[in-house]
Amino acid sequence: MIPQFDLKKEYSLLENKIQAEIRKVFSKTNFIQGENVKKFEEKVANYIGVKYAISCNSGTDALHFALRSLNIGKGDEVITTPFTFISTIEAIMYLGAKPVFADINKRTYNISKSEILKKITSNTKAIIPVHLFGNPFDVEDLKKDIDNNFINIIEDCAQSFGAGINHKRTGSLGDIGCFSFYPTKNLGCYGDGGIITTNSEAIYKHIKKLTNHGSSKRYHHDIIGFNSRLDEIQAAILNIKLKLIDETNMMRVNIANIYNENLSEVKNLTLPYKENNTHHVYHQYTISSLDRDIIKKTLEKNNIGSAVYYPISLEKQNAYKYFFKDTANYKNSNFISNTCLSLPMYPYLSESDVLSVCNTIKNI
Repeated sequence: MIPQFDLKKEYSLLENKIQAEIRKVFSKTNFIQGENVKKFEEKVANYIGVKYAISCNSGTDALHFALRSLNIGKGDEVITTPFTFISTIEAIMYLGAKPVFADINKRTYNISKSEILKKITSNTKAIIPVHLFGNPFDVEDLKKDIDNNFINIIEDCAQSFGAGINHKRTGSLGDIGCFSFYPTKNLGCYGDGGIITTNSEAIYKHIKKLTNHGSSKRYHHDIIGFNSRLDEIQAAILNIKLKLIDETNMMRVNIANIYNENLSEVKNLTLPYKENNTHHVYHQYTISSLDRDIIKKTLEKNNIGSAVYYPISLEKQNAYKYFFKDTANYKNSNFISNTCLSLPMYPYLSESDVLSVCNTIKNI
């Protein structure tokens, strides 16, 4: 059996270190807002290349608080991609703002800059590009074409920890970066977790209050806040794994290279695209093919895992489809939803297993 993702190998290699750190947390019994959380926030800010990092309960909360810190609300428009996980649009809807979709680039799977520019209006207050599957969207290139100082760019970095473009890491390119530490992410904890990155002191102070009941001082509440904190146990685990992130990301890149070398000549198969100035960290290795369903079924018969991220373009999701009447405008998103397939991808996937996946596909 070759799973699409497997955490067991990673844990077996890190078990002693993780258990030692967890025992320290339990011995100190300081489970909330302790030294591990503070250390992790400092290390992430330094790694990403920003002044501030504020941890929270999830990547969804990170997006929600990023938008809220910019005072986005009813009547405001936020442009984003219809080809992403549901959290991106949920965060917009929480505030009563209007999500506006811009179609994707069929090669990169990321939101299209030209489509974004078509959707900007006087009501546009923010843009949320998603660095999908670990492939960075060129935020700085977008900035050059936006002649509006009132439009903020919030990066959805949930799948791109360690990715970069023009030697800058995602999470430092826009006004705010939002990360998820869901267990399957490139940097993942063993529960839920998230973090927000920014160079703005005002945004930092506002989000810091939002994550902790609107409080900047104990029992003094300046705004209506939330209870959204990364706990000490998860922070302790993340501190261990953060030291290895560049190594494990390169393992993913090496696996992607093996896939590329062995699948490049397969007909009717489109492989992940990477720009020359980017560092793609392959959270997923996602192909596109009109024969997607045949490939998936054949992999299953050979005990090889795969996954479809994402089977339904967001404008067609039951919860949100009544907001969107212009569904014909997202042809690329719908095309990729119907053709994409993510092959096995995790740092400790062996070369022989990757070759087995490739040979199975080539034999179809």
